[in-house]
Amino acid sequence: MAPADRESERPVRADARRNRARILEAAEAVFAEQGASAATDAVAERAGVAIGTVFRHFPTKPDLLRAVVMSLQDRIVAEADAMVRDQDAVTALFEFCSLIMSAGVTHRDVFERLAETGVQARVSDALARLRSAVDVLLERARDGRAVRADLSTDELIALLAAVCQEAIADDWSEEFRRRALDLLFDGIRPPGSR
Repeated sequence: MAPADRESERPVRADARRNRARILEAAEAVFAEQGASAATDAVAERAGVAIGTVFRHFPTKPDLLRAVVMSLQDRIVAEADAMVRDQDAVTALFEFCSLIMSAGVTHRDVFERLAETGVQARVSDALARLRSAVDVLLERARDGRAVRADLSTDELIALLAAVCQEAIADDWSEEFRRRALDLLFDGIRPPGSR
């Protein structure tokens, strides 16, 4: 085995894991406040680490942006899993849809900057990763008569992705986003339930 192979198999030290987590948290905050074009130095300062530490974990800014998106997706997966575990939450599907909208709009600048590097972060791709959770939440909502009995997972994902992608692309106001979700929710509820 070559030395480089052995090095890549080494477990990551606890302090390195903590630094990486702090960098991602700082990057998310800095990009949310200043946009994705914010300097990497600002991320290092917010994280309380040297700029070299940032580059050791994320050699390029697109690497850092991708990691922020992946971290966001991981958190959304965790939140969706928590909703799935709460078996009494018949309306969790609506909370899930609101979560996807909020997460997308909050990280709009990061998605735009990634697109400039040729990496597209699409809502539909994130939802594909969450499909099993969407299946469970939708089935529970159908069983509880919170949504139309004929609503399929593919239809819900397509509708939610389209609305959220437009909200991100056109930078919809909070009021307009709420209105769009209300209209979506009205459309997926059983006829006559409003």
